[in-house]
Amino acid sequence: MRLFHPLAFVLVILSSLANASVTVYYQVPLAASTTTTATSANYTGAAAYDPTVLTPPPVPAGLTTQFGIQLSSSSAAVQGLSIPQKGSFMGFSIEFTVVNQIFGVNATYLQVPFLNLMALLRERAGEVHIRVGGNTQETAVLVDSLPGGVMVAKEHGTTNDVTATPTLLYTAEVFYTMANISALVNTKWFLGIPFNDTNNLRLGIAEVGEAVLSGPGYLLGFQVGNEPDLYAAHQNRPSTYSPSDYFGEFGVVVNAVNNDVNIPVKNNLVAPSITGKWTPESVWDTGLVESYSSSLGALAVEHYPTDNCYALYGIGSPVIPQDVFQNFLNHTSGINIIAPYLNSTNYAQATGKPFIMMETNTASCGGLPGISDTFGATLWALDFGLQMAYSNFSGAMMHVGGQDVYYNPFTPPPTNQSSYHQWTIGSVFYSAIFIAEAFGPSGNAQIIDLQANTNNMFTPAYAIYENGAPVRLVLFNYVSDPSGASDYTTTISIGGSAIGQGNATPAQIQVKYLVAPSVSEKYNITWAGQTFGGTFQSDGRLTGSESVQTINCDQSSNTCRVTVPAPGVALVFLSSNAYAESGNPSTQTFPTTMVTKTAQTATINPSVLATSNGMSGSTWQLGSTSKGNVGAGVRNSLSVVSVVGAAVLSGALLCTLFWS
Repeated sequence: MRLFHPLAFVLVILSSLANASVTVYYQVPLAASTTTTATSANYTGAAAYDPTVLTPPPVPAGLTTQFGIQLSSSSAAVQGLSIPQKGSFMGFSIEFTVVNQIFGVNATYLQVPFLNLMALLRERAGEVHIRVGGNTQETAVLVDSLPGGVMVAKEHGTTNDVTATPTLLYTAEVFYTMANISALVNTKWFLGIPFNDTNNLRLGIAEVGEAVLSGPGYLLGFQVGNEPDLYAAHQNRPSTYSPSDYFGEFGVVVNAVNNDVNIPVKNNLVAPSITGKWTPESVWDTGLVESYSSSLGALAVEHYPTDNCYALYGIGSPVIPQDVFQNFLNHTSGINIIAPYLNSTNYAQATGKPFIMMETNTASCGGLPGISDTFGATLWALDFGLQMAYSNFSGAMMHVGGQDVYYNPFTPPPTNQSSYHQWTIGSVFYSAIFIAEAFGPSGNAQIIDLQANTNNMFTPAYAIYENGAPVRLVLFNYVSDPSGASDYTTTISIGGSAIGQGNATPAQIQVKYLVAPSVSEKYNITWAGQTFGGTFQSDGRLTGSESVQTINCDQSSNTCRVTVPAPGVALVFLSSNAYAESGNPSTQTFPTTMVTKTAQTATINPSVLATSNGMSGSTWQLGSTSKGNVGAGVRNSLSVVSVVGAAVLSGALLCTLFWS
């Protein structure tokens, strides 16, 4: 078995350069797919680019637009602060079948837009957490090789799952690809042990995953089962399948891992990853945690507030997006979703285990048109994430699928359009970058829901404390009102005689705004004046000039006044140190060249890289893993290779090698 080495790439050091850069060469396709323009009503293209626009809810009556926020200058006087949280709190759950689209063809040819996106988060949070899994982890099979040299392929019609989940075949190249991404942008990974047949366990993912990812510290743990409380409904277990049955099967995996000398780490399993059909308490009552505490690294659940399964599979009841849009546009949404888990977060703390939302997004079965890809979803995901952190979850993973889902934080273009189309960055990625900046890299952020404006559900606010002092403030305005009449101004005071403390309001504060014209807006979303643009417009870097507002405070009255537009969110930095820590990152990203021809370009012999951390490029093929494409990556043969460097180094040029 070849072992990952962080210098298995080509890396040329140029001391005169201040930023890392990489050029990626895409092959011009033989023919582009036909593009048609359609109205929202009869749109038949991929869900990721659906143009549906919904009507925002009406402006609520009687909204108070002037109110105060009183903060204690010391966390010792604050009741209900969360456990310490990391800036990597909001990560991503990436469906196993699309890793070749999102990560890259293999360990040598990586997707630069993805690296750029992760670099933005890494510079603010220190690291990025990603789970690779989903329904397809359950039937995944590790194989030595696949036709055409691809690292993943799907076999349709080989499972009886009612959601038509295919069997996924993959090679060890997946792990080397993940390791190389980690070396560049400090990603850390959750994987899933296949759980569809516990009589014939397939532990290859743990054996090879540990060998490649554990040593450098890139491996977080292994899920044991994905949504086991849905196994019976999906016809993957008998109708009587229960928490006690899961307890027994979990024990089978624990024993197998303990007896496998090729799995050196024995204490990083994650369970039970249920959706809510079973209560968490029903699983805890089996004695799972007490019996297998030494094997458990974390406790986890998965939850979506609603679903679109009827539209896809005829399961459940129809959901009309316009009717439920308002449900996402208030503070009570996140509170109600989390309420059933509050006992479990307390239980996790008592047992010394982190509690993780391993998969979530706006709606299961791909999300909802006109909701999942809008600024309304940005606000919802951000508030939901903050509420989870306040409620002592230790992380949350926003799910990412293929072209046929509405909720993706990021979507690469269809393979046959990759030479002239860039990526599409979804609205909830803005939520992730906001949380990374709000929590920062210290790992000591503690969150409190302030129940602001007499706990008004349209204007929630959170304070973030670090090392005993308030450092940042998050102010929401869910109202969609272009007139400006629903913009509000809050007067902030830190300490002061009103709460028996000395005045602690600073002389000035910095404010960044996350805004859009409407909650229905899909792409005209800006974070501190910068944006990822619209459909097919992003290389993973923010564009535009950054705009950070400096507000002078009145220290004589111990107050600062901040206005929040409708709709929008403000991130308020309460000190220059807080702003310097996460609000002013110096992100090194990876500029790309989108198209080049092989004429008049340098070439090398493919044998030079034959033994590198990758495969011979002469056999590479690209394809789609979207719904309806059986070939899972068996089209558009590549004639070029990109090699990116093993680390984002100041003064380093990450070189590209290619051949025709």
